[in-house]
Amino acid sequence: MSEPKKHQKPSLLLRVLAVLGTTLGILCLFVYAGVNIICKGPSPTARDLFVGSVMETSAAKFLAYLCCSEEEIAEIRARNAVVETAEVTEQTGFAQRDESVPKDTIELVDVTGPTFKGKMLIVHDPARVKVAVAPVFSEEASGVRVEDFAKQENAVAAINGGGFMDEGGVGKGGMPLGIVIKDGKLLNGGLSSAQPIVGFDQNNQLVVGTMTGQECLDRGIRDAVSFGPTFIVNGKAMEVAGSGGGLNPRTVLGQRADGTVLMLVIDGRQSHSIGATYKDCIDVMLQYGAVNAANLDGGSSSMLVYNGEVQNVCASLYGSRPLPTAFIVTQPLDEGGN
Repeated sequence: MSEPKKHQKPSLLLRVLAVLGTTLGILCLFVYAGVNIICKGPSPTARDLFVGSVMETSAAKFLAYLCCSEEEIAEIRARNAVVETAEVTEQTGFAQRDESVPKDTIELVDVTGPTFKGKMLIVHDPARVKVAVAPVFSEEASGVRVEDFAKQENAVAAINGGGFMDEGGVGKGGMPLGIVIKDGKLLNGGLSSAQPIVGFDQNNQLVVGTMTGQECLDRGIRDAVSFGPTFIVNGKAMEVAGSGGGLNPRTVLGQRADGTVLMLVIDGRQSHSIGATYKDCIDVMLQYGAVNAANLDGGSSSMLVYNGEVQNVCASLYGSRPLPTAFIVTQPLDEGGN
């Protein structure tokens, strides 16, 4: 007669896995309930702000789809955006600059708002602001971190540039989207395809608006990337509907009438800084005198490096992201303009 089998106690690993699984299930339930309350609750403003915020992320877009259909999300985003314009920066000369401030001066100042903190880099010589690019543009190639762009180019400062292919938020950052121009050469984007551009012409004027590659070349654009929306053009601030893109990390490039360049990076998704809306960015740019300004890639790409030090807190848990493009500030030019 065989002996009865002894009861086997579950292993420690199985018990740990069971606890983790239960905890994760409860957490997911709370997240779903929270999202459902926001999206289906009594405040359309809270819903629109939430949807706008998460839809600008690479990896958290799914949260909006938990309680809203694709059609509802599209309607929400259309109601909460910058009103588009066909206007492009006009070719004008610069106003007289303050000669008491040396032209090679760079200032770093703090900016704050109700929901955000950030940094503004004020570059008085626009000729020093250029586009840096990764060695190769390819989906398979890795881009370059902003810190590394600064090191490789021996730059005084650098911020992130245009958009890039980033399927599911796990892209390698090696393939830009839209137009990329460096030193007057079209490196990416078509001649006939119209794209929102942010860049400088041969006269060092910041040009924002929608242009084709051929129009950029005809205009004499020396350095540019594609991104948007346009915030300020020819001294006119764009109208922002609703929550305007939600609260997120932001990077903005602007220019004053005297040519001084404004490089704004706002932290987001942090305890000290939730993030800024499009309207917030426009207000800051106007406060600092911008007559032309446009949005650059934001979110986990937002990064400012100055004098070899990272000046903001990256939204990504893994640190700054590899990117195909950046705007850099070169070393002071000599008297010959080199």
